[in-house]
Amino acid sequence: MWAVVDRPLVAEGLTKHFGEFVAVDGISFSVEPGQTFGVLGPNGAGKSSTMKMVSTVSPRTGGCLQVFGLDPETDGRQIRSRLGVVPQEDILDVDLTARENLMIYQRYFGVPWKQTRAKADQLLDFMQLGDRGDSKVEPLSGGMKRRLTIARALVNDPEMLLLDEPTTGLDPQARHLLWERLYRLKEQGVTLLLTTHYMDEAEQLADRLVIMDNGVIVAEGSPSELISKHTTREVVELRFDDDEHNAAGLAQVASEAGLRIDELPDRHLVYANDGDALITHLRASGVHPLGTYVRRSSLEDVFLTLTGRSLVE
Repeated sequence: MWAVVDRPLVAEGLTKHFGEFVAVDGISFSVEPGQTFGVLGPNGAGKSSTMKMVSTVSPRTGGCLQVFGLDPETDGRQIRSRLGVVPQEDILDVDLTARENLMIYQRYFGVPWKQTRAKADQLLDFMQLGDRGDSKVEPLSGGMKRRLTIARALVNDPEMLLLDEPTTGLDPQARHLLWERLYRLKEQGVTLLLTTHYMDEAEQLADRLVIMDNGVIVAEGSPSELISKHTTREVVELRFDDDEHNAAGLAQVASEAGLRIDELPDRHLVYANDGDALITHLRASGVHPLGTYVRRSSLEDVFLTLTGRSLVE
C-alpha cells in the first residue's frame, strides 16, 4: 500500500460489489487539501457507495483507498475522528433541543460535558441558528434541520466534510444560505467532498468533480473544463408546431453543419457555438420555429450528454 499523506483522499481502482452487482467499478481520483470536490451521477451510479467507503462504514471490495494517508479498513477510528459526515437524511434526536443535539454528539469524541455548551453555541451561531438553541428539532424548517445536521458534523473540527446530497428538498433561499456556509468552511481550510443532483450547485461549489455512470467515472475536471470539452458554447432551444417540414428542415441543417440535436417532448435542443447565427440560418432555410431561446451551455448539458436523458429509478 502506497501513501499519499499530503492529500486527504486518494482512490485507485476502487471497487465495491454487492454479490454479483458491481456498484463501483475500479474508479480512481484524488482530492487536494482545501478543495471542494463533487461526485455527480444519476441514481445508481455509485455515488453513495463511494461515500460510504470513504466514511469507513462500508469496506471496499478491491483497489486502494486512503483517507488522510490511512487505510479505512484498519484505521477507521483515526479517520472518523478527523471526518465530518452529513448523510442524505437528517438523523437528529427529535426529543432534544438543537443545542442538546450538538452537546451530546460531542461526547462521542470525548469532549467533557462542561465544555460542550460553548462549542454547541459557537456552531449554532456559525450555521445561523443562534436563536434556535432551545428549540426542539421537530418544529424546525427543513433548511434549519439541514443546517443543524451540518453543525453536528462539525463538532470535532473535521479536516474533511462529506456531504451526501446536502440540499435535496430545500427551497432556493435555504439552498443559497447553505452554500454560503459551505463556502465559509472552505475559506477556513476544510476540504469538502459532496454528491449532488443539482448541477447549479456543483457549478457554484465544486473546484473539480467527477461524473459517474454505472459505477465508473465518465468525466473529470473543473465545471468550466467539462463544459468546454463536452458541449458547445451555446444551446438553442426551439419549439415547433406539428409541422413535419420544420422538424425535417432542422434535422437537415444540423446534419450539414455537424450539430447535435436533442429531441424532447416539447422542444428541440441544438448545440451550437453561435446560437443567433444558427437561428438566422434556419429561417433562411425555410425553418420557422414558434419560439426560440439561446442560452449558454451548462454543466447540466454535460451531465445529460454523458449519462443520457432516460430516467433511472
